[in-house]
Amino acid sequence: QVHLVESGGGLVQAGDSLRLFCTASGPFFTAYDIGWIRQAPGKDREVVAAISRSGNNKYYAEFVKGRFTISRDNSNNTVFLEMNMLKPEDTAVYYCAAQGQGSWAQPIAYGYWGQGTQVTVSS
Repeated sequence: QVHLVESGGGLVQAGDSLRLFCTASGPFFTAYDIGWIRQAPGKDREVVAAISRSGNNKYYAEFVKGRFTISRDNSNNTVFLEMNMLKPEDTAVYYCAAQGQGSWAQPIAYGYWGQGTQVTVSS
């Protein structure tokens, strides 16, 4: 089991950058692939990016490729999401979650979720 806490969200303008943090507690952090999933008002959750336990393999949704970077520091139980060139359509609650079974690209594959952090991008 793993407990996840997100931070780093905020209100920014289009074109700005933000760095999100996902900090885990518990002894099994390195046993999990971790994903960042977002949910905008009135929309379904969508996976933004995911990273393997070792950090060697990564997944990005098409709509963030070239703008967002996922990374992890296993010595500090933290996963990062660097977000550049933010757009108003990136406005959402961003969650980090530990992958259980299934495709990284599907929110249903993630078993343990944090409480989320709000990202708001103004135009």
